[in-house]
Amino acid sequence: MQQVQPYLFFDGRCEEAAEFYRSALGAEITSLLRFKDAPPPKGDTPPSAEGCGAMTAPPDKVMHMSMRIGSTELMASDGQCVGQPNFQGFSLSIQASDAEEAERLFGALADGGQVQMPLGPTFFASRFGMVADRFGVSWMVLTQP
Repeated sequence: MQQVQPYLFFDGRCEEAAEFYRSALGAEITSLLRFKDAPPPKGDTPPSAEGCGAMTAPPDKVMHMSMRIGSTELMASDGQCVGQPNFQGFSLSIQASDAEEAERLFGALADGGQVQMPLGPTFFASRFGMVADRFGVSWMVLTQP
């Protein structure tokens, strides 16, 4: 069975993002590997042949992380740590069980972020809103009618 999972690159802010999603959405970190955990190149093999060995990120930064939000597994990394994260062309959607939960989730994601569409009733959902969180990740929060 095929499975598509989002992989987010936080450009040096992965642990900060994980803590934010833990407090805002109840995310659970299921695995975390740092760059320093990668094996060194073998013998005279150049680092580029080792894949992750070619990465130049600081050793304590996150090479790979998995976190669970509800039943969804997201993967993330600090990537190359070259500047601000840049998330464009997609949005993560989170479904709330009721209007109260939608308000709580939307408010938590909007803290330090930017509301793109205020949360409110629509023809397709009892609550729907769009927000870019403090890292620039776009979210759609909704409840079914």
